Amino acid sequence: MTTESVRGSRATVAPLARWLGRRRVLVAGIVLIGLVVLVTAAAPLFAPTSPTAPGPDRLAPPGAAHWMGTDQLRRDVLSRVIYGGRIPLEVAVTSTLLSLLVGASLGWTSGYVGGRLDRFLSLIMDAMYSFPALILAITIVAMLGPGVLNMVAAIAIVYIPTYFRVARGQTLKVREEAYVEAAQALGARGVRMLRFHIAPNTLNALMAIVSFNIADAILTEAGLAFLGFGLPPPTPDWGFDIQNGQAFLQSGYWWLITFPGIAIVVTSLGFNLLGEGIGEAVGPQS
Repeated sequence: MTTESVRGSRATVAPLARWLGRRRVLVAGIVLIGLVVLVTAAAPLFAPTSPTAPGPDRLAPPGAAHWMGTDQLRRDVLSRVIYGGRIPLEVAVTSTLLSLLVGASLGWTSGYVGGRLDRFLSLIMDAMYSFPALILAITIVAMLGPGVLNMVAAIAIVYIPTYFRVARGQTLKVREEAYVEAAQALGARGVRMLRFHIAPNTLNALMAIVSFNIADAILTEAGLAFLGFGLPPPTPDWGFDIQNGQAFLQSGYWWLITFPGIAIVVTSLGFNLLGEGIGEAVGPQS
């Protein structure tokens, strides 16, 4: 490698390093989420045993043989915690992206069109927004029945009003800008206006809340799984494992709910830090 190429690479890396140094919250969120996703995606490499296979020890405390102990069915808790992140992450990310797509589209349309359509959609979204997220998700999934797809649908419906309100508010502000008026004077209307002039200039505000919603969706999924609306046993799931271990807490078997709970907290914290970092990066004044 020549001296000029080394200097060029240093000149490229240095601004990035300085930028990351000023975004410590963002970096912390990326590191936490990266670790969780890596361990969960490569669960067969990190888990010592199968999450559903019974071992020789029943309710063994954390130790050298089982770092997080075993449960009442002699299953390794560490393996279940590692595999148990797959369903919460899949449900949270999928439902958040679905609610982003639907909520933002409705918000852009409502804010741009205005009139009766805007009042009608705003009334429906405000009514949905007034319900606590977990209560509304429980109501929806109770009607649809247990299962991953039904949890995705329920959580997505819960968060549609959030993206609707943000997209609508940003659209009302953007449509008064000079470049929007210029585009209208040149003949841009309808879908073309929303696609090329409204939506791209409101994405920053929407992206800043995606990570927060994923963190909240993980908690909501854990609540639904805790109540029995997830996949049937013995499928590992953090919320289900907490529900499964609560009956043994008073007997002193604290590790059955502690480690799945820590996994939920760490993952939610990572997405919250990521959302805070993205908010600082894309709109430090907002």
